[in-house]
Amino acid sequence: MDTKVKSNYNVVYNCHYHIVWVPKYRRKVLVAPYDARLKELIFETVQKWRQEVIELEVMPDHVHLLVTCDPQFGIHRLVRLVKGTSSHAMRQEFPELKKKLPSLWNNSYYCGTTGGVTLEVVKRYVESQKGK
Repeated sequence: MDTKVKSNYNVVYNCHYHIVWVPKYRRKVLVAPYDARLKELIFETVQKWRQEVIELEVMPDHVHLLVTCDPQFGIHRLVRLVKGTSSHAMRQEFPELKKKLPSLWNNSYYCGTTGGVTLEVVKRYVESQKGK
């Protein structure tokens, strides 16, 4: 894993965020085949905006995303883009989701930095989520 600092034209940074969000009403709808497609969409969206996915896990009722994000781009902006893009695409590709939920995502999300523990500890935690 690359833990080197990154830079844009005027900021040098090393910012890692652990993001967690849930489907509306925390329904357990993120199962096969939705989970695999959702992962693809999240990776595509994060890469499109030139940020970096470190780890990603989709659980039936929530999503864990460990990401590096340029502070000038803003983690709030990245989360909004990921949730909006994925919701739109998933509901277009899987119309049955529209019948189960009025909207795919809950409005809120959790965002934590990895400053309290090492990045490796958070990465192992996210990786271990599928085993539970």
